[in-house]
Amino acid sequence: MAGAALPGGLSERLAWRVARLVAVRSETDTARTLVLEAPGWPGHLAGQRVDLRLTAADGYSTRRSYSLAAPADGDRLELTVQRVPGGEVSPYLTEIYSVGDPVELRGPIGGWFVWRPTDTAPVLLVAGGSGLVPLMAMVRARRAAGSRSPFRLVCSVRTPSDLYYAAELRAGASRDPGLDVTIAYTRAVPEHWTSPPRRLRAEDLVAAGWPPEFEPTCYVCGPTGFVEAVADALVEIGHASERIRTERFGPSGSSAGTGPSKV
Repeated sequence: MAGAALPGGLSERLAWRVARLVAVRSETDTARTLVLEAPGWPGHLAGQRVDLRLTAADGYSTRRSYSLAAPADGDRLELTVQRVPGGEVSPYLTEIYSVGDPVELRGPIGGWFVWRPTDTAPVLLVAGGSGLVPLMAMVRARRAAGSRSPFRLVCSVRTPSDLYYAAELRAGASRDPGLDVTIAYTRAVPEHWTSPPRRLRAEDLVAAGWPPEFEPTCYVCGPTGFVEAVADALVEIGHASERIRTERFGPSGSSAGTGPSKV
């Protein structure tokens, strides 16, 4: 799997191209999905990301990395951006950036934290907050490909209103046979919820995940502390470390090795 070719040649992936916003979907009060059209887009794998660059009229430019939220669809790609108070880029993308406006991007980036429709092993996805974005791309890629690889998704969010793609996830197995979805809330729970809010625990991963003997591929994405805690818990449960793939939120403007920036 690791040696399979990535979409596009290296020079193509590193070249900046102009994309335009063609549609917007609200996910929460502070996050929205941007549907971009990038002519000549080489395609991408679920779990990859892009670098996005903004340039001001005075020539000042800044870039951020964002995970792709959906599988490749011709020249169209989707990013889900969370507005971060005091951020330099996310307030523009979530409040000002409008249909028809251009943006520069390059990619796709990343070849380790990816899922391919040819993969047949069971998959465990564990998301913390907006770490759900690249994992949702995997869920959607599985559905689009008609894959029978069994997926289990465990998503930890603060409150019900913080859950991205809520309607799609709540449909769960009724929409995607072979997909099981478990949501954990850390600060507030939905009405009539039977459990109090709490952090994700090892026993939750045992109950909602796969037994280690099934040899699932585990993908964990979220803030650094969350990712480290979940990865440690998976190893303690008995999952092989080489089958655990992690993506962490990196510092502003960072992309190499740390995962997407969220500011």
